Amino acid sequence: MEWRLLADVPEEDVRQLLQVARRRTFARGEIVFHRDDPGDSLHLIVSGRFAVRVMTPLGDTATIAVRGPGESFGEMALVTEDARRTATVAALEAGETRAVYRTDFERVRTTHPSVTQALFTFLVNEVRMLNGRLLEALYIPADRRVLRRLVELTDLYPGSDVPLTQEELAQLAGTSRATVNQVLRREEERGAVELRRGRTLVLDRDALVIRAG
Repeated sequence: MEWRLLADVPEEDVRQLLQVARRRTFARGEIVFHRDDPGDSLHLIVSGRFAVRVMTPLGDTATIAVRGPGESFGEMALVTEDARRTATVAALEAGETRAVYRTDFERVRTTHPSVTQALFTFLVNEVRMLNGRLLEALYIPADRRVLRRLVELTDLYPGSDVPLTQEELAQLAGTSRATVNQVLRREEERGAVELRRGRTLVLDRDALVIRAG
């Protein structure tokens, strides 16, 4: 198993890190951790998909990211002491992770500095990605944002069968469910997607990429 976070870490250093990692399994719908919980561990995803959710100023819950195999979540726990979770993470399906706890990570980093460098490089790239999303929200029309998020999700789901509701897709795109429904209905008429109950089957990813700009 390869993780994006550890892509540039030497194989031996990755092996040392995994030796201190703890196997965790989660049932569909199970909460990995809640917002404001102690941030004591990083999770490397082995299988399954996990939703990252935050509370909006109006008190609603919004999904801001979906992470799958080869990705990770909870990275900030390894950077700051007495960290608190800034989001709630839940399993969208049965899943498995390798949890690396801060105390174990500190022991590994003393003899394998490449692990620390990889973590900071990863976090820098995450900040750049978030900045890009902010610019999108300000300057990219909502219909194109919907298509961009849908295209991204096809990379997470084999067969391009995306089992997220239109409400969840709206949260990811930073728009309303009505807008998502309008965009998806238009793409269904074009033959690019097929709408099913609680999910979207992408039939022509290349066409969506072109229209997403």
